[in-house]
Amino acid sequence: MESLIVGLFAGVFGMAYFVYGKNSGKLTPLIVGVLLCVYPYFIEGVWLYVVGAVLLAVPFFIHE
Repeated sequence: MESLIVGLFAGVFGMAYFVYGKNSGKLTPLIVGVLLCVYPYFIEGVWLYVVGAVLLAVPFFIHE
C-alpha cells in the first residue's frame, strides 16, 4: 500500500518537474521528472524512499 502512495507522489512531482523543465528549457528538471515517473516501477523497499528523496533534491543542487 505504501508503494502505491509513494508512486502517486513521485508521479505528481515528476510531472511537475517535467512540465517545468519543458517550459523553461532546462534539462535537469526534465530528466528528473521522467525518472520520478518511472522509478517506482523498478525499485521497492526502503530504496523507494531513498531514491525518491534524492531525485526530488537533485534539481536544487544542479543548476544550469
